[in-house]
Amino acid sequence: MKKLIVCGLSSVVFSLLISSAVVRAQDAAPAPAPAPAEGAAVAAEGAPAAGTITDASGKPAETKKRRSNDFWAVLTGSGWLGVILWLGLFGCAGFGVYISVDSAITVRPKRIMPQALIDNVTAAMSEGDVLKAIKHCENEPCALSNILTAGFGHVEEGFEVIQEAVATAADIETERIMQKLTWISVTASLAPMLGLLGTVQGMIMAFARIAEGAPDVGLLALAIAQALYTTAAGLTIAIPCIAVYYNLRNSANRSFLRMEAMTMELIKDLRNVEVVEE
Repeated sequence: MKKLIVCGLSSVVFSLLISSAVVRAQDAAPAPAPAPAEGAAVAAEGAPAAGTITDASGKPAETKKRRSNDFWAVLTGSGWLGVILWLGLFGCAGFGVYISVDSAITVRPKRIMPQALIDNVTAAMSEGDVLKAIKHCENEPCALSNILTAGFGHVEEGFEVIQEAVATAADIETERIMQKLTWISVTASLAPMLGLLGTVQGMIMAFARIAEGAPDVGLLALAIAQALYTTAAGLTIAIPCIAVYYNLRNSANRSFLRMEAMTMELIKDLRNVEVVEE
C-alpha cells in the first residue's frame, strides 16, 4: 500500500513538472516581427529579401516549418544523449520523491521506538520477566526492539556484555537508517551533474550550428533551450532533496539520542535480573 501511494505521488510530481515546463516555454515564445513601415523600399525582383536565409548558391533556402520551442521539442530534438539525460533526470525526480517519503516514514519516532513497545517492556522488566520482554520485542519489530533483543540475548553473561551488545546493535540500526538517507544526498548530487552535462551538450550543439554558417535560428534556439532546461531541471530536483536530506538527518539524530537514553533506561534493571526457564 505504501509503495502504491508513493508511486501515485511520483506520477503527480512528474505531471506538474512537465506541465509547468510547457507553460513556461509557451509564455517565453518570441513575439511576431513588426510589419514593415509604409512606403518602405521594395526589394528588387529576383533578389533575396533582407534577413532571408540563403543556401551555398545564393538562392533563398526553402522555408522550414517553424518548430515549436516547447518542452517536447527540446526533449525530442536533443539527440539520443539528450533523451538519456532527460530519462536520468526523470529517474532522479521519481527516486527522490520515493526515497524521501520512505525515509520520512522510517525516521519517525513512533516507527523507531513505538510507545506501546516501551510500555510493555517497562512493565515486563518491572516484573523481572526477561522472557516476556523478549516476546514483546519479537512481536513489535523496530530499531528499538532489535537493540533490546541483542541485549536480552546476553543477560546471563553480565551487564557489561549486555551494554556492549546493545551498543553494537545500536550502531547497526543507526547505520541502516542513515544509509537510506544517504540515497537522498546521492540524488541531490547526481541531478545537477546530469543537468550540467545537458548544458554542455546543448552548448556544443549550439556552436556546431553556428559553425555550419547561417544557422537555422530555430535549431540554434533549440540547442540553447536544451542547455537551459537541463540545468533548471537538475536544480529543481536537487534543491528540495538537499532540504529534505538535512531535515530528515537532524530528525533521525534526535530520535537516535532518545532511543539511546530509552535503551539504557530499560536495561538498567538487568543488573540483578535472573532468567527463569519455565
